[in-house]
Amino acid sequence: MGPGKFSNAKKVSKGKKEDGGPRGFSHACHEYHKLTGAGKELPADFAVGIGKPLPFGASEVEGGINFAVFSRHAQKVWLELFDAPEDEKAFASIELDPKGHRTGDIWHVWIRGIGNGQIYAFRVDGPYQPEEGHRFNRHKLLLDPYAHALVGTRNWDFKLAIGAQLYAAELDIFCSTENNARHMAKCLLADTRFDWQGDRPLKHSWSDTILYETHVRGLTIHPSSAAKNPGTFLGIVEKIPYFKKLGITAIELMPVQEFNENELDRLNPITGERLRNFWGYNTVSFFAPKESYSSGRELGCQVTEFKTMVRELHRAGIEVILDIVLNHTAEGDERGPTLNFRGMENSIYYMLRSNRRLYRNYSGCGNSLNCNHPVVRGYILDCLRHWVIEMHVDGFRFDLATVLGRDLNGDILPNPPILERIAEDPLLRDVKLIAEAWDAGGAYQVGSFPGQRWSEWNGHYRDDVRRFWRGDPGMIGALASRICGSADLYQRTGKHPLNSINFITCHDGFTLNDLVSYKLKHNEANGEENLDGEDENFSDNYGVEGETTDPAIESLRIRQIKNMLATLFISRGVPMILGGDEFRRTQKGNNNAYCQDNEVSWFDWTLLSRNRQIFRFTREMIHFRKRHKVLAAEKFYTADDIVWFGPDGKVPEWEGDGRTLGCMVNPMKGEADESKQALCILFNAEETAKVFTLPSPPPGRFWHRFVDTSKSYPHDIRTVGKEKIMKEQGIYPLQARSMVILIAE
Repeated sequence: MGPGKFSNAKKVSKGKKEDGGPRGFSHACHEYHKLTGAGKELPADFAVGIGKPLPFGASEVEGGINFAVFSRHAQKVWLELFDAPEDEKAFASIELDPKGHRTGDIWHVWIRGIGNGQIYAFRVDGPYQPEEGHRFNRHKLLLDPYAHALVGTRNWDFKLAIGAQLYAAELDIFCSTENNARHMAKCLLADTRFDWQGDRPLKHSWSDTILYETHVRGLTIHPSSAAKNPGTFLGIVEKIPYFKKLGITAIELMPVQEFNENELDRLNPITGERLRNFWGYNTVSFFAPKESYSSGRELGCQVTEFKTMVRELHRAGIEVILDIVLNHTAEGDERGPTLNFRGMENSIYYMLRSNRRLYRNYSGCGNSLNCNHPVVRGYILDCLRHWVIEMHVDGFRFDLATVLGRDLNGDILPNPPILERIAEDPLLRDVKLIAEAWDAGGAYQVGSFPGQRWSEWNGHYRDDVRRFWRGDPGMIGALASRICGSADLYQRTGKHPLNSINFITCHDGFTLNDLVSYKLKHNEANGEENLDGEDENFSDNYGVEGETTDPAIESLRIRQIKNMLATLFISRGVPMILGGDEFRRTQKGNNNAYCQDNEVSWFDWTLLSRNRQIFRFTREMIHFRKRHKVLAAEKFYTADDIVWFGPDGKVPEWEGDGRTLGCMVNPMKGEADESKQALCILFNAEETAKVFTLPSPPPGRFWHRFVDTSKSYPHDIRTVGKEKIMKEQGIYPLQARSMVILIAE
């Protein structure tokens, strides 16, 4: 017997059509009819019980499966069970009687006779009144917002899923009456059993963290990767020896929650091929790992393979950070598809305008989640807990996180409840929280994002380091601030360098190679007439736009790449590198490759052999940072810790137009011997050489050169512990556009 009393069996439809029911609604989609099944004989032990309102989603309860979904304004709810992902008709459709199957705003039912591998979805009926914010449509199959896995996504097409009645915004007072079940993805009761083999969270400190941002498919889908499981979670596992050799401690994965790569209805104007949503910043199902990122064909294997990836990365000492897009959904604006939230409770899940037909759009993607509504807050917390508890992830990077700080009217809240709840949740206390502290509505909160626990992508760091090395005048003060952990941004609110995620490139923009190879963006292949993407990238091509065989230009580009990598790894804060920058991955000047599921975005691993010197430089800088703890301390420098000087050895002219700077970093007290070594770091972004007067090293020690980016491979960087003593201790002739790191030994 299941929980509660059994329901009336006539509510299970198995092929017999019944007409009748409530009428008088204002729109045609309320012409009621009983949903029917495919005529399949139900299992002998099939039974329907009242069920329980918690937990949400589908869960095993007392020998059966309990289903629970939220809908405040629904008038009818059906649970539909399918045999296969492509089925148009359910083999059973269970109508939930509100008298028994509803507790408050939760609709629930218990089913015996089904289990792991069962495919299901919902239909919800209620008022279709867009002007009031209600968009219920029983003709549309709906996904469970708590579904742990989806099926039928590999060839999913929103255009077919919406139905033939595609309409303009001014006509959305009519709802589509086309049944979309054949073309809709569906939910799966995935097998949650997994042998974690004792896996536990790694809990790396922020000071020990080195982030590597990458894309599951893009990393290994190119033939040059030689992966046995290309483009998948298991493909990531195959690259673990590479990650360990490089020295990273955490991998930050671009969205892995289920999205529809086929949602774009646009062609590449250059190749004529259909463009695809490659990045995945348009989430459909927040609890479900992406089906197409699995290597197997058995239903639900994406869950097992994701867990395998996490377990094996942890075994190698590498944490897993998920880029999560809790600011909007793939349902878009009023013209978009009805997939789950819109059809279950549109007026609560989304921020709506005063004309409630329309959506507030602070994401740039058509809608904004109503993150500070209590129901949505609960959903977000449940989602994060799921990924931490069930999937063992170590943290999250919140895309356009400022949206989470807005109220239902779109105003920025001084103390957003959801941000505080996430930071203070007892189950999330040990996870890393990273905010992209801005949104498409114009808010920019870098340095002021609410809460001490939140680290932030530091856009000021990116821009200031780029501008300094490009040779913009007057940037030495900004450079010094960024190297010191951006105290000008964080110290006044009681934060620390660990709140700054330092990066020079990320998925959004140029790669590091393209930053020194292109003055202008080249997004023509995106089909938006090159109007998309940032116009100001603080980049340069040094004489030729794009690839060149000119040795002088190539030499300068390589030097600039090394300058920026070295700057990143000597800066206090948490360094993040864009995957592939360590071997000059290029996107051919495309700074918004979100729709390029092709060689523009894929990792070409032949570049690794061609650019071994950049890989070696990156690896040695990572090891150098790990050895010299003073560079990664979780506090700001004091005047005794770091001394700044100009080429003449005197105090720099902070307000001038200079492009040269030096500093001496004194050793930390109480640290290991290698951290007791003083460091001298010199920067020259001028187009001519500068002779620096060096500070005296500590008594009994001498300056040894670790890095000089002007020197050719292999003399550009020494192996950690094998630095070269300098013959001349008092001065250093620093070449144009180069950087030097000296160690007092």
